[in-house]
Amino acid sequence: MTPIEFTPLLGQIAIKYAFKAATPEGKMTIYALAVVSMLSWTVIITKSRQLWRARKRGKKFFEAYRSTRDPLDLFRKKQEFDGVPAYELYSVGAEELSYHLKANPVQCNGKTKIPRSAFDFVRVAMERTVSAEGMNLEKGMIVLSTAVAGGPFIGLLGTVWGVMETFSGVAKANAATLTAMAPGVAGALIATVIGLLVAIPAMFAYNFMVTQVRGITQELDDFGTEYATQLEHMYVDPRSQNHEVLPFGGSEGSDEDLHTSPQTSHIARASLTG
Repeated sequence: MTPIEFTPLLGQIAIKYAFKAATPEGKMTIYALAVVSMLSWTVIITKSRQLWRARKRGKKFFEAYRSTRDPLDLFRKKQEFDGVPAYELYSVGAEELSYHLKANPVQCNGKTKIPRSAFDFVRVAMERTVSAEGMNLEKGMIVLSTAVAGGPFIGLLGTVWGVMETFSGVAKANAATLTAMAPGVAGALIATVIGLLVAIPAMFAYNFMVTQVRGITQELDDFGTEYATQLEHMYVDPRSQNHEVLPFGGSEGSDEDLHTSPQTSHIARASLTG
């Protein structure tokens, strides 16, 4: 039986030949593209794991969170869901609320709650966490967008430079033959090939990850609204919704007494002295 011959994958012989024939400037361009490619693939692998973890563990977190009526139940049970942006938001809100339940407690119908002024601090901490988690999800995406936009142009620069060197050498040698020009042109074109090999995977990965990041960010915003509403419903004193809680022994009519007009005060004093 005759042995089976395998053709080189992706034209390895042509790439090796073109790389050997490339000018020093072209090889510098290829090395630069190799660095961009390594950074790009590092981001692709890292972000893929991050987004996969956020999606998979996020489902478990939402199931556990919505399985109970008390929004602080998971916090009291010390359940953790690392790598989930929604859990980070949940943890920050729960910790801030627990602090104010101890520092600024208000008794309402036999339950410990907090005034609305204290809940504003909880809301600010949650909004800050949403922004931080959104920035964390987008971290590294600039590398992929740079590889998509800059890879082909860097390769084109190496190709144009190599073709320029080739034609300059042909002009100096006065030998405009295909044999004389072919090595230089092949060495110049490899820069464009490498540039496209860098940009194409980065483009597909970038488009996919941008969609995933937008979905997780929107999910995070929706959960933040839901979470804040539940905390407010269960742990915020409803008496502080329209006005501040009156001091002990105060009455609702005391505010009107404080805001009487000067004319009314004058008539009252006159009637007392009369």
